[in-house]
Amino acid sequence: MPPVRPAPMQQPRPQPMRHHRVRWVASPPPGAWPQRRKPVAERYSGPPSYPVPPRWGFPNLVWRRPTAVPGTASGEVTAGERLRVITRSLLPVLWAFAALAVIASAAEIWRYILLVQSRDSALSTSVVSVSDSFVITAGLLTTILSLLPSGLTVWWLLVARHAAADASGETPPRRLWHVLVFTLVPVVNLVMALPIVAELEHAVLRRTRETRPKPSRLVMVWWGVWVLNWLLLGLVVVWRFRDGVQALADGVVLVALTDLAAAGLAVVTALLVKRMSGLLAPVAEKRLRLLRVLKVDGAPDPERRDRPATSVR
Repeated sequence: MPPVRPAPMQQPRPQPMRHHRVRWVASPPPGAWPQRRKPVAERYSGPPSYPVPPRWGFPNLVWRRPTAVPGTASGEVTAGERLRVITRSLLPVLWAFAALAVIASAAEIWRYILLVQSRDSALSTSVVSVSDSFVITAGLLTTILSLLPSGLTVWWLLVARHAAADASGETPPRRLWHVLVFTLVPVVNLVMALPIVAELEHAVLRRTRETRPKPSRLVMVWWGVWVLNWLLLGLVVVWRFRDGVQALADGVVLVALTDLAAAGLAVVTALLVKRMSGLLAPVAEKRLRLLRVLKVDGAPDPERRDRPATSVR
């Protein structure tokens, strides 16, 4: 039997050496670095004083508004200044129209009360004539004078758009004829009046064009009263074609409600105009006073040192 030889032992294969990245970080022990000294607050010793009057300062000129300089580009009337003038004229007109519309509504309510009383008893001729004169006069004045605040408000809107564009350095988002069509054409202005006013408020608040205009609560209230006023006005015109005593009485109530809506629209418009004009032109011209020092009495003479001979001045 042949001898059994042991199988040759397999030698282990050499493994590749792995290089581990080791970063040694040395940190100084606490207290090795000198501590920073806390700065000591200097004691206030009063305003600066000079041994002699300083030679620097502002030029010896009278301060005045840039628009008062003739022959320059600043001499032109800006949109902000024009806006102040229109606002001063528009606000009293709006408040006066609101008061007149309330009076016209009271006249219509008085007529309705007389119509109710006439069902059971006869009315005095003088009372009826006074009521008729009151209703006709107040109604005509309200209808005729409504053109004045409407025209001034449209003018203010156009000027406010230019003032907001000048303040933000951008062009208005819509053209002029777009604004006129969207605000003056009936039925169209019911929907498009809100975007026009919202875009104006967006520009007045200095918001970027990338953000979508979000009307405030005041603008939404104004738009609601605006739509209500036009709907009542159209309903009154349609109601005039109906016949009968009850239709006449209902027409009186509708006219009274229309006058109240017109008064509310004038009040909300005045508040909106005042708010936006205050943001565009916050400083009123009446608060600005041009002051100039003419002379000083009773002041001690300043201490002066002898000027050195080597000084230029």
